[in-house]
Amino acid sequence: MDNQPRNPLHGVTLEQILVELEQRLGFKAMGEQVNIKCFTDSPSIKSSLKFLRKTPWARDKVEALYLHTLSNKPLRKPKSAQRSKPTSSSNSSGFVWPSIKK
Repeated sequence: MDNQPRNPLHGVTLEQILVELEQRLGFKAMGEQVNIKCFTDSPSIKSSLKFLRKTPWARDKVEALYLHTLSNKPLRKPKSAQRSKPTSSSNSSGFVWPSIKK
């Protein structure tokens, strides 16, 4: 009885996501991608878990970063990013925040 067969996050805990991201990217790169204090100021898994469990918008961003990191597929660009001219000084990692519509 798998209710979410196409959800790539189904069965993956927030702690597993953070541990995987920390191993692959490190807290410094995570803080550059998701500018939240729990990644930039004395980062730890425990403090990050506490913050992300209380803050849905930040958790959504971390989950998007996790999915992007696992798949290495470019995410669709937000509509505002499509209108602006691309610059060489833009984010060099290729990661673009997806639009989250509710």
